[in-house]
Amino acid sequence: MRVLVATAVPAERDAVARAFPGPAREVPRPGVTLHRLPDGACDLLAAGVGPALAAASTAAALTAAALDAAPYGLVVSAGIGGGFAPGAPVGSLVVADTITAADLGAETADGFLPVTELGFGTVTHHPPAELVRAVADATGARPGTVLTGSTVTGTAERAALLRARHPRALAEAMEGFGVAEAAAAHGVPVLELRAVSNPVGPRDRAAWRIGDALAALTDAFGKLGPVLTSWNPHDR
Repeated sequence: MRVLVATAVPAERDAVARAFPGPAREVPRPGVTLHRLPDGACDLLAAGVGPALAAASTAAALTAAALDAAPYGLVVSAGIGGGFAPGAPVGSLVVADTITAADLGAETADGFLPVTELGFGTVTHHPPAELVRAVADATGARPGTVLTGSTVTGTAERAALLRARHPRALAEAMEGFGVAEAAAAHGVPVLELRAVSNPVGPRDRAAWRIGDALAALTDAFGKLGPVLTSWNPHDR
């Protein structure tokens, strides 16, 4: 099974690459440049920041693979993100059992309505439960909801609002839902794994531990090889 790992930025992509032996080679495709690991079973993609660019880049990679008659069996959205206290402290790992667009919908006098309640679209994707459990067992990641937004939370009020809307939320990032939308359009299962670099809440760059989170991401992917190669997407 071939796997596509989509990160936001090159630093995250390179953190994943460090978990594997040998250098990755660049593979240009229309609209994207992949980094292919030596065994050819995994491609890495720095898809860009935000759900729109993540969706577009992931879709381009999936389309190119399909046209090459070498489709992917799994897409992994991976990177660092904010963690909701106390469930996901800085340095911990979160694996999404639910990938949710935090604010895709409409504000009304009665509160927020997701697009599903407006009668169109979706706000949630569910990674394969068996794979989520296997990833959690292998890496120690905590399963829960990972939120996708276009704006990083920077206040306690916004953090509290998100927790009220999404009580199972453990982390937030900016790409997972976009990656999941592209994967769904191609009928490919999706997984999201986040290493927590900062608490969700008041913006305090001094409290961010990006280096530690990238190291945790490398460590996690070092443990994921057997999980990903043994998982059969036809069993989901």
